[in-house]
This record gives sequence, structure tokens and C-alpha cells, in this order.
Amino acid sequence: MKKSIATMGLLGAALAAPAFASEGPGPVPGVRHLDHVFVIMMENHGYNQIINNPNAPFINKLAVSANLANNYFGVGHPSLTNYLEVVGGSNFGIQNDHNTDWHNANCIPDIVAKTANNEATTADICPISGIGTDAVTPPIDTTNETTGLPGLNNIDGIKSIAAAKDISGMTIADQLVQAGKSWKSYQESIPVTGIDQVNYSDGLFTNLTDFTKILPALSPALNQSQVVSLYAAKHNPFVYFQTVQEGKNPNLSLKNTVGFDALFADLGSGDVPNFSLIAPNQCNDQHGRGNAGPFCNYDPSSDGSQNGLNPALIQSGDVAVEKIVTAIHNSPVWKEGNSAIVVLWDENDYSTAPNTNQVAVIVDTNYGVQSVQSNNYYNHFSLLKSIESALGLPCLNHACDNDVNVMSDLFGANINGDDNDDRRHHQNKGRNW
Repeated sequence: MKKSIATMGLLGAALAAPAFASEGPGPVPGVRHLDHVFVIMMENHGYNQIINNPNAPFINKLAVSANLANNYFGVGHPSLTNYLEVVGGSNFGIQNDHNTDWHNANCIPDIVAKTANNEATTADICPISGIGTDAVTPPIDTTNETTGLPGLNNIDGIKSIAAAKDISGMTIADQLVQAGKSWKSYQESIPVTGIDQVNYSDGLFTNLTDFTKILPALSPALNQSQVVSLYAAKHNPFVYFQTVQEGKNPNLSLKNTVGFDALFADLGSGDVPNFSLIAPNQCNDQHGRGNAGPFCNYDPSSDGSQNGLNPALIQSGDVAVEKIVTAIHNSPVWKEGNSAIVVLWDENDYSTAPNTNQVAVIVDTNYGVQSVQSNNYYNHFSLLKSIESALGLPCLNHACDNDVNVMSDLFGANINGDDNDDRRHHQNKGRNW
């Protein structure tokens, strides 16, 4: 919830705490060192809606040939909450999909104000920064996406996550830059003019477009409601953070978000960052849009099963994943060093209890054992902790919680149980090392 700052001293005191208060003391052992990680974020479908779905043949083939998590859960609802948890290890007090209050320094971030910003609030989200308290994740959510009973199950409908009092308003991007490593957020259908203050776009028109200047005027007149929101800022979590919006560090700015033309160019040259968040547009990530035609329309219903799904939407997502994964496999970067591709879904959206928030996660590596089927319990914090460990970074926020384990069975454990030894002595040249 946006709150005006009564005095600059209040915010100054909140920001005076150490910048990285909720980082662990160092990388957590258990996951093999990685040179590059590619995270492909898909949308709004539970495990049983994707696995064994005949309209997703490539995804299911990959789930068999690579490594599959059979007991992995999204944390909360709706989408933005999960994206923040994947890259920052916290909901940061945000449990809605509202837009960010771009460049507004005169409001207090939710973690500092200790506000639970759910869908009952209407204000834009203050840029995230500082140190403070996030929002509790209850087992059953009756305030977001649906009201009343039975509500939506967070995680497995049993587990809850208490609010933490020392949450740092930062993400893995801050950690990477501090460590001298690189990152990008690849977002399909962003406008060529850049993403500053863009909440949604079809690749050309945005929430900033002045349709009165498009002449001669059409009848009925064009307006923002007609724009198909292919790019959505809520699927680009880094733009919600003050450090990225301000861009004082050129390696930590809005310029780190680029389009899919840059994605395929980077893969073609092999010049890719250490960490890549890859988000297809909302017709290709299986989210759907109500004004984009029948092939991209929302699922007619959502009961947690494959009944009621829009088969064309599932197929579009399958083709998108195949195109991205194939390009990564064909990239020079996949042929040397250690790299991993993670394909995951953010949440089981709109599927009411007793259905849980279980989602599919596939980990494909260019090394080690394949076709692993893991029944170990994991969630988005486990994924963040695993990626951080693999990139030599300390855990962040809830990724440091005692019950959050790294996904060693899916990513592969260190060869000799020592990260530094692994870096010195192992140079992968393919799967058969």
C-alpha cells in the first residue's frame, strides 16, 4: 500500500540498516557450480494440467529426458508474488498484481511500512527497497483471486510461511552485480522504445500510447483497453525494485530488460549472462488474454485438471518452450562449461481447494545424470537457493530458511563436495564426461 512519507527521516532510518541484511554468510554447498542458468517462466497451470497433457508434447518429452520435480510448489497467489519469490526470496509484502509506482521516492515500501499489500488495496506498489517485514503466507488464501471458502491453497494447503522481520529489498540481480556477474531479463513483446513506465504492451502500443495522436482517427476510437497485454510488467519482477528503476549502476538498471530478438541473438553468439530470466508473452506462456482471439483466450474453466483448458493456449506455450530450449541447446554456451535450463510454472491459478499450488518444474543440464524424477519437497525458495548456490552467491531472504533445501538431485551435487574444487577440476565438454 502506498503511503506518503511524513518526514524524510522515517525513510532514512529504515534504509540505514545494512543493505544485505537477509543474505546468508556464503554460498550453500550441495549444488554443482554453474556458469549459466536460464529460467523460463510459464504461467497459471498446475502440475496435473501440464504433465501428461497431449497438447504439450515437447514439454512432456523434456520432462522425461531431463529432470522433473514431482513435489514442487508455488508459494502464494497471484503471479507477481511468485515472481518476486523466485528472484528475491520474499513476497516483500506484496500479494497482488498491481503496477509499480514508477520512480516515486515519496512513498514507503511495503516491507518498511509493514503492510500486507493484497488485492483489497488499489494503490500502485512503491518501488521495493530497504529492510523490513514481508507478508505471512497462510495455508489457505481467501483474499486474493477468489473470496470466501474454499479459497485458494497456498503451497500444499497445509504449510504456512511466517512473515520475516529482516527482509532485504533486493533480488538475485543485486547479488550478481555485487559479485561481478551478469544478468538479463528477456521479455517477449516489449516495445522498442524501452520499458520505463511501461506496465503492458503488445510490442508497439502500451499504456503510455496517446491514441489521440494516431490520425486519422478510427471509429470507434482506439484506446488503451484495446491493447493486448502481451508484455506485462508483473512478469518482469526486477522492475519493481528501486535500484533497477533508478539505474545508478549501469549493470543494475532497466536496460537489463531486453526483448526476444536480443535473446536469440545472444544465444547465437554465445554471449549470454550468468543468469537469464526468460518470460514469453502472455499468449505464449499459457496465461492467455481475453482480447487476443480464441487461440490465446483464457482457459474456459480451471479446476486443477486438464478439463476445461484451452488446448490452443497449451500448444502455444509448448511451441514457445521448444523454440527457446532448442535455441539454448544450439548455442555455443551449451557446449562447454556447466549450464542449466529451468522450465517452471508460477502457480496453479484460480484452482480452488482442495487443489494445491503444485506446479511442474523441469531442470535440464548439459552435464551429469538425466531423467531424474524427484519426489523431494521443494518450492520457489528452494529454486532460488539452488541457483544462488550454483552461481556462488549467498542465500537471500526466505531462501535462507532452515527448512529450504537445495535441489541437488535435480541440478546435480558437487563432484567432490567442494565448490572451489569443482570449479578448478571440472570443465564439462558434454553429457558424457
